Amino acid sequence: MPEGDTVFRAARRLNEALAGAEVIRFDLRVPQLATADLRGQIVREVVPRGKHLLHRIGDHTLHTHLKMEGRWDVYDRGGRWKRPAFQARAIIGSDRYDTVGFDLADIALIPTAAEDTLVGHLGPDPLADDWDPLEAARRLQNDERAIHVAMLDQRNVAGWGNEYANEILFVRGILPTTRAMQTDAAGIVDLGARMIRANRDRRGRTFTGDERPGRSTWVYRREGKPCRRCGTEIRRTELGAHATEERIVFWCPTCQQ
Repeated sequence: MPEGDTVFRAARRLNEALAGAEVIRFDLRVPQLATADLRGQIVREVVPRGKHLLHRIGDHTLHTHLKMEGRWDVYDRGGRWKRPAFQARAIIGSDRYDTVGFDLADIALIPTAAEDTLVGHLGPDPLADDWDPLEAARRLQNDERAIHVAMLDQRNVAGWGNEYANEILFVRGILPTTRAMQTDAAGIVDLGARMIRANRDRRGRTFTGDERPGRSTWVYRREGKPCRRCGTEIRRTELGAHATEERIVFWCPTCQQ
């Protein structure tokens, strides 16, 4: 699933292409919104909120979520798409660009004044102008679950995904199963915010500072390989708030106590 930095970059590309433009093509290819039409309206802005994308068009907001496979592409008007048309779920076009959302999830069109009904539950976003690290730390500190599970709960911090949770906990030296309320939540929040901000403008995400293939992570997807710090074999398990929400967890049994 895309992390907050990926969504941030997508929103920035879309905003650069569409902000201030009149919508001349508006096509939502989902049954419940198939008749929606915002042609003639002006795109005010496209903004990220954690892992959510918000197109603010006229008095309405198109809300989309990328989930596992989704993406938004920007093409010159009439340009050839990189994916087949049957995967397109949303098309918003101006006189210069066509923007196409492929394999999107959770598509909704609502009055902008009602945005909180869809994203109001989210916790502080480290990539947002109103980022509140104290509130983010408070939410994590009050969570009784394992810290890895708490970090993935978007109600605590919006934008972190599984890769960030694994890498942040390794760098902080925290065992993923430790209860969140027993950790240094402020330290986790500070490190996580710095990591995602550093990756926000990079082409390739890295946690080690090395963007070469196979060298960008400390523990994520490195089970069975030696820890880059101590040489101990990286281990893998699964954790989640519920059986259907489990995520793969990676850790070093020596560096994370």
